[in-house]
Amino acid sequence: MTLRVLTGITTTGTLHLGNYVGAVRRAIAASREPGAESFFFMADYHALIKCDEPARIEASRLQIAATWLAAGLDTSRVVFYRQSDIPEIPELTWLLTCVTSKGQMNRAHAYKASVDANVAAGEDPDAGITMGLYSYPILMAADILMFNAHRVPVGKDQVQHIEMARDVAQRFNHTFKTELFTLPDASVDEEMELLPGLDGRKMSKSYDNSIPLFEGGEKALREAISKIVTDSRLPGEPKETEGSHLVQIYDAFATPEQRKAFRAALQAGLAWGEAKDQLFALINAEIGPMRAKYEALMANPEKIEEILMEGAAKARAIAGPLLAQAREAVGLRRFKALAAPVVQAVKAKSTAPAFKQYREADGLFYFKLLAADGTLLLQSTGLSQGKEAGQWVARLKREGAAALGEAPVARETGDDVLLPALEALVAAELEAAAAKG
Repeated sequence: MTLRVLTGITTTGTLHLGNYVGAVRRAIAASREPGAESFFFMADYHALIKCDEPARIEASRLQIAATWLAAGLDTSRVVFYRQSDIPEIPELTWLLTCVTSKGQMNRAHAYKASVDANVAAGEDPDAGITMGLYSYPILMAADILMFNAHRVPVGKDQVQHIEMARDVAQRFNHTFKTELFTLPDASVDEEMELLPGLDGRKMSKSYDNSIPLFEGGEKALREAISKIVTDSRLPGEPKETEGSHLVQIYDAFATPEQRKAFRAALQAGLAWGEAKDQLFALINAEIGPMRAKYEALMANPEKIEEILMEGAAKARAIAGPLLAQAREAVGLRRFKALAAPVVQAVKAKSTAPAFKQYREADGLFYFKLLAADGTLLLQSTGLSQGKEAGQWVARLKREGAAALGEAPVARETGDDVLLPALEALVAAELEAAAAKG
């Protein structure tokens, strides 16, 4: 079976050396593996959530597209497109919005973080929060489900969004009695290289410690490397290589033999200035040819436009038929003569609720109670131990509503729906116990 992998890049800035090592280089290498069908897209709708500067978004789309192409993305093997060139995505977003619970969106990390920041500042909880930010996880779900991606490489902070995409897909499939959407899995590389910046912290433009990838050419690269913070050991003095962020950056571009020789030279007294010169030469040897391609692409943006239009055509060839199936599933169909109603006994709809336990990116354990139709009934707070979550689930199954007062949960629906569901759980437990006894 072909494995579909999808990667999105938000277009609000330019990429630095850490982005290249931690994401770009790895993703391009993965796209060359046999049996993988890769989708790469410019997430420019997502960019609108956090940026209201049109010129910045326009420049970022061009720069990031040129970066991926210059770094070796083979568009004959992958589907490379702009999110905004696929009109099926916003339409699917609306179909998914109509089956997504508000309670689920209330728990999205980005929204909760913004609310917490507002409360801490003494502001209205929703001050400055747009519906774009609030509904961001649904758009992300549409990005993924539009192409039925099996795997989505993300950082730990994005795992919750993949879990939400799974929940939305499951609810849509259940509600409309279809198997249209594949349930995606998050792919978190625990060993992914997080390149340190000039000061040793994670490389980030927000920390002002990043090394440019292509911006400013060789001069900017050399100047940034010269600013890497080192200790005060003089030329001729042995240098400590363990924990050195200069050495970590060197390792990201070196062969095992080069790493060994570089450490030996530092321990033998190589001056930090000479070490930085060697680091510059090593990095420039890899990205110099890419920089030339990048500059050529930036000088001819029509070539990038042509490539992205070809990618959009490939993407829409997949998205169009899937959206047509989604529209059919929800009843947005072409008119035809309606079939005569068939009078028959109505089969009782299953009302069996079910608990689901899981762990979030914050390291805490959670559980929730879902009705048979996927409606969220109860949502727990974060618990430090998975065992504790399991114990509460078992108690709620045994005691039902009697345990609600002590349980670490929030009600997501009215008692007219919740209480019968809990009674059904208790009855099922008693029936199971009687069958065993």
